[in-house]
Parts: sequence; structure tokens; C-alpha cells
Amino acid sequence: MAKFTKEEFISGLKEMNLLEIKELVDAMKEEFGVDPSAVAAPAPAAAAADAAPSTVTVSIADAGAAKVGVIKVVKDLTGLGLKESKDIVDNNGVVKENISVDEANEIKAKLEEAGATVEVKY
Repeated sequence: MAKFTKEEFISGLKEMNLLEIKELVDAMKEEFGVDPSAVAAPAPAAAAADAAPSTVTVSIADAGAAKVGVIKVVKDLTGLGLKESKDIVDNNGVVKENISVDEANEIKAKLEEAGATVEVKY
């Protein structure tokens, strides 16, 4: 039997349907005593699931008694106008999303200092 390259092997796989690929995997298990599908699955996927998220969303859970102060902080943080900032506070809306955890912690501290209850969603 002639030896073929990795590229030729992959090219051949692309031409196969799923049933043919399953039969090939079963034949490899039987011939070599190894499950090639176990080797093909990357192990770092489990480690990635345990890693901290790279981005988070900060939202208002409750404006508290000092609502005006919270609106001012939201306005400063977002760069939005007074009306838009008030809408976020009134509706317990999202202040910022897709931001780093460090930035989220800074925003949370500022909002809590103003009297709001803040929710950070991962």
C-alpha cells in the first residue's frame, strides 16, 4: 500500500460522508486499538470553561434613595445625555456592556458610592 501525505488524507476525508467517516474511525479503533476521536478532541476546552470571562455587563439593579446622584454618575460614565441616563436608571438598564472585569468593578464601585445597587453579569 502506498503512503500518502496528511494533506491527501484530509482531502480524502472531505469527500466522505459522515457514515463513511464513522466506519473509518471504527476501523482505526479495531486495527490500532486506539480511539482517534478521543485524541482529536482538544483538552483545553474544559480549562477554558473554568476561566474567568473576558467581558461583562454592568446594569442597575436598584437606583436607591439618591436617584439623582446615580443619574449623574451614569451620565458621566456613559457620555449620554441627562434624559438617556435617567431612562437607564429608571428602567434598571444596562450601564455598560462587553467591558473588562476591572472596568466593571470600577463602575460598580462608583455607582454603589452614589447609592445604587449594581449587578455585574458574566
